[in-house]
Amino acid sequence: MPGLVGRRDREDGLDREKPGSAVKERSDERSHLAVVACGTRLEETVTMLKSAILFSKKPLNFYIFAEDDLHDSFRNALDSWPRTVHTKFNFTIYPITFPRENAKEWKKLFKPCASQRLFLPLILKEVDSLLYVDTDILFLQPVEEIWALLSQFNASHLAAMAPEHEEPRIGWYNRFARHPYYGKTGINSGVMLMNMTRLREKFFKNDMTTVPLRWEEILMPLLQKYKLNITWGDQDLLNIIFHQNPESLYVFPCQWNYRPDHCIYGSNCQQADQEGVFILHGNRGVYHDDKQPAFRAVYEAIQKYPFGENMETSLLQLLEASLLTTTHTYCGRASHLFTKRLKQSIMSVQQRG
Repeated sequence: MPGLVGRRDREDGLDREKPGSAVKERSDERSHLAVVACGTRLEETVTMLKSAILFSKKPLNFYIFAEDDLHDSFRNALDSWPRTVHTKFNFTIYPITFPRENAKEWKKLFKPCASQRLFLPLILKEVDSLLYVDTDILFLQPVEEIWALLSQFNASHLAAMAPEHEEPRIGWYNRFARHPYYGKTGINSGVMLMNMTRLREKFFKNDMTTVPLRWEEILMPLLQKYKLNITWGDQDLLNIIFHQNPESLYVFPCQWNYRPDHCIYGSNCQQADQEGVFILHGNRGVYHDDKQPAFRAVYEAIQKYPFGENMETSLLQLLEASLLTTTHTYCGRASHLFTKRLKQSIMSVQQRG
């Protein structure tokens, strides 16, 4: 499938692992990051990519799936960044594509184009592992930190996600779902780390046939069976798949996918309380309204930061001042967790000089 290539050949830097040197290769390989953007999500996506570049030490490969009328805007936005930044990433822009026979049904699922992520293993056949993120994600530490979790996979793991909720009393799946879901409270697919080679090779247990099915075989039958019972689209389908194949999922803690639900009713992400937030997920549009001003403050600080300026004064200090105005909200009172890891990331960048 042709992508529209930006900066050097698409094959450059794909870090094919050589036999006998897998450990060495993994330690110095690029991180591969995919996102799917439709409608009004251009600015949000560019800000997410910016956050990935600001703190990462190693080069990144971006796979941007976008509606056709956004392609030029993406290219212009990324090309407008300073030349010094361009050495830190490659990008390829792809059209939104679904299996021909059921394209209309997949396009309608949940949000425009969100279900595209289900087909990434089938489209990016040359990519071994991939980090998929929603457009409303902000990295507060280097991408390679989450990429390193791939090396913690056991022989059965083929994907990693965070729980949907830490607190069952406010959980969605355990209270309302009309379909099977993973674990006690389900999983959130906004940050999804995949070993796609394993995903493509695995035969998945399912409740539709006695025969295990491959990834490309299981998706449409699942949609047909559960489409009247699912609310969150492709995330629900992933919950069903990993409910039936729990040994295949590596669960990482909530600070890797920290959402308003983790602070809106008081703090309920213990790992973030201890170590700070690693990845912020501003779902429900909170970067663009006044419901969760602490989340919006982080988004605007990263979006407005001019590349090349001192990050401590032009990003961190401005953000801390903004967060002081949000303490009338529960999330604002927890906002020291938003800057805890960010401070360390910025100090690390400044030391590299």
